[in-house]
Amino acid sequence: MHKAKTFIFIFALFFSSALFAQRLELGLTGGGASYLGDLNQYQPLKISGLSAGGFVKLNFNPRFALGVHYNYGQIEANDSKSENEQFRDRNLSFQTSLKEISLMGELNLFDMHKQNARKFSPFLFVGIGNVFFQPTTVYDGVKYSLANYNTEGQEYSLNAVTILYGLGVKFRLTENLTLSNHIGYRTAFTDYIDDVSGNYSDTSAWGTTADGVLRRALADRSGEKTGVFLGVPGTQRGDYRKRDTYMFVGIGISYTFVSQKCFTF
Repeated sequence: MHKAKTFIFIFALFFSSALFAQRLELGLTGGGASYLGDLNQYQPLKISGLSAGGFVKLNFNPRFALGVHYNYGQIEANDSKSENEQFRDRNLSFQTSLKEISLMGELNLFDMHKQNARKFSPFLFVGIGNVFFQPTTVYDGVKYSLANYNTEGQEYSLNAVTILYGLGVKFRLTENLTLSNHIGYRTAFTDYIDDVSGNYSDTSAWGTTADGVLRRALADRSGEKTGVFLGVPGTQRGDYRKRDTYMFVGIGISYTFVSQKCFTF
């Protein structure tokens, strides 16, 4: 919660100062989202859900801008649909929404605003943000929030710092309107966006209550079809990488407010 308040404060401070800036840019984005982690280790471009977002940017000059961004996305993965036989045997699955707020610096490689200049420019961006998530799964037709069941004997936060990096191309339509497309990856400082990280837990201490039985079922779903469970305590459940990664890709449109006293582009 403290992280969320910090980013909200940054957003409010940035927006209030930008109101007096010479070049304020507002925009919307939309596209797809993907995930790379314990349930999808090898396909970084596999889109699993939609994304949308908005931003406010301050253009300091024709090349450099700093912005506050909000992005929302949906990601999921399902072992039963994997091409990998080991994954299919493991039979885990998850879905989650991603709610991200970030501070992002942007570098345009070309100046699109000089007279007779190019009307497009590649751009690079990097930033830091905070992402909120809540992995769920469907078991026997009921959706469960996996963080409530400590499936690896762990507890983890449902928000994490995330590092952003990516690239795109902009197209200047008019003095004020810009169209862009982009792809950006995020390395989150958590390995639990998918509720999977390390080893199978020793479930003997979970008891035989209804809650213990359900927790055991969500932790090891390998035997749902065959009755043969793979979850030996201490054996590998995840891929041992320390962080999950997710990606947003899409198009955007923005409007730039230009004052009469603006610097020459």
